[in-house]
Order: sequence, then structure tokens, then C-alpha cells
Amino acid sequence: MKTVNFKRIVSLRNLALVAALIVSMAFVSCEKENDDYIPQSELSDDTMLKAGKSLPPGDASIAAIAIDAGFSELVGALFYVDEELETGLVDMFLNGTDQYTVFAPTNDAFMALYDALGVESISDLPADLVLNVLLYHVTDGRRAANSVVPKKNPKTIETLLEGATFNVDKDLKIWAVGNTANLVPPYVNISASNGIIHVIDAVILPIE
Repeated sequence: MKTVNFKRIVSLRNLALVAALIVSMAFVSCEKENDDYIPQSELSDDTMLKAGKSLPPGDASIAAIAIDAGFSELVGALFYVDEELETGLVDMFLNGTDQYTVFAPTNDAFMALYDALGVESISDLPADLVLNVLLYHVTDGRRAANSVVPKKNPKTIETLLEGATFNVDKDLKIWAVGNTANLVPPYVNISASNGIIHVIDAVILPIE
């Protein structure tokens, strides 16, 4: 299997497809109540920032939780880039022992992106573009909500997409390069065996 250095940018040329359309794309919030979230702990806004300092690993992996919780679009994107680029992402998130924090968009968030781009599914987009977007949603290590959301000034999150960062403010809003999103309490601090998942309500984009 061909290995991929996840700290290296895959060509950003195809991200022009997103750039051409993102100018007209307003932030779309996911407000439906039928997403099948499986939070490990029910955290209120008040306790979220205090929780997770020593959040123990869960029993299931990141990929297993995403599959069980019904994040089919996110899982489909992982399988798509694996099939097209042989990245090994599925194995990394399913069986890997390295720790990652994933900002996981809901299915509705992906559907909003497809509508904005005028496509039917993730496979209608170039695989290297999708890989870049996926890496933009992941950071190294176990980062619970208290280390992601600041008490005052915005906090910068370095992602697995080399050189690409986004900011999180005290109101749970994510300021990405190309758009914005929100953390969705209480669906944060979902502890996996190989990391932590925080649910977000939009697919964040690494290009203006």
C-alpha cells in the first residue's frame, strides 16, 4: 500500500472548485434533530470547558464510532480517498493507535456542501481535494473541549493539512479559512480508543 505523509499538502489546485463557489456560500447551520449522535457524555455548555482534562480513552476507535453513530457521509469520504489514493485513512482511524482529534461534520453538513457545490455526492469531487478537506478536520493528539475552546481570546488549531489552521472562539464558533462552523454541544468530548471526536455543523474549508 502506498503511504501518505499526512503532514504534506496534497495539491491544492483542485480546491479552486471550492474557491469558485465558496464566495456565494453562506454558513449553513445543521438544525435537524434526526442525526444519530452517540455522545459518550452529555455535557452542558457550563461544564463543557471544564471537562476532559484527563478524558480516558474509549473502547471503540474513531472510525467505529463514526460508523455506529451514522456519520455515513464522513465515513464515505474516508473510503473514497482510500480507494482513489490508497491513503490508508480508514485503517488509521479504525485500527491505528496514534491519537487524533477529529472535528466531525454531520451528514446534514455534507449535504449543505453538496448543494452549494452543485454535486450529488462526495465522489463527484476530485479525490485529492477531498483528502485535503478531510485532513483539515483533524489535529494531532487528544484535545478535549477544554483545550480547544478558549476562555477568552480565539485559539488557533493546527491541522494535519500542512500549514492550514483554523480558529475557535469562546462562543464555540470555528473560523476556518473559507467558511465558519460551530461545535455542537453536548456532542463533544466523544472519547475513542485513538482520539477524541467533536461534532460540528458544517464542513470547514481550507481555502478562501
